[in-house]
Amino acid sequence: MKIEVWSDFVCPFCYIGKRRLEMALDQFPYRNQVEIVFKSFELDPNVETNDSITIDQAIAQKYGISVDEAKKTNQNIIDQAASVGLNYDFSSMSPTNTFKAHRLAKFAEKKGKLMEMTERLLKSHFTESGRIDDTDKLIQLAEEVGLNKNEVKEVLESDQFSNEVRTDEMEAQMLGVRGVPFFVINRKYAISGAQPTEVFTNGLQKAWEEEHLSTKFQPLGSEEAANCTADGCELPDKNEI
Repeated sequence: MKIEVWSDFVCPFCYIGKRRLEMALDQFPYRNQVEIVFKSFELDPNVETNDSITIDQAIAQKYGISVDEAKKTNQNIIDQAASVGLNYDFSSMSPTNTFKAHRLAKFAEKKGKLMEMTERLLKSHFTESGRIDDTDKLIQLAEEVGLNKNEVKEVLESDQFSNEVRTDEMEAQMLGVRGVPFFVINRKYAISGAQPTEVFTNGLQKAWEEEHLSTKFQPLGSEEAANCTADGCELPDKNEI
């Protein structure tokens, strides 16, 4: 079974949704037969990293509300994150461009470290207020998951893996993905948003049963028709023809 996940590293519900999927997988008896692939999706490709304002201030400006109202909205997200064991800190979080982080994730995937890199980037942004658009910070995070410092530096200082990121984003458009997180199971079942864990549990079970449940053929005609087996060929009784 394959699960593809389109997400962005500054999407608070992407981290929550990831945790809920993982909680469902912990209860799934065939977990070791499930492949998870994270795909790139930029919520706002044009956003510029801005350390001079907080997320609360940025949201207030974007939606024309007060900073206090923005804080209340974000508190609801913080509470949801806490329900799955995540400790979000919006106090010093700033608007951040994620293209460089997505390129790093693609490099990590090539090295067999996609899952670890994805988790580390999300944790850095949401719980540590890490600047995941900063090259030095990204190199540090990459080293923590076992990637080579010099190779990462070379990737980040070039345009490597840009095409891979754009390919994921174009694929999302073709599939009609308008928001993230967006989970696709076996290219047949879609789960949009950070749904409750039960939704993931049910989706996993349904996809598994459909893929592996053997259904018996429904016989058509007489079972006494002429046929051959390892013991030879037999003709039906003339009265049954």
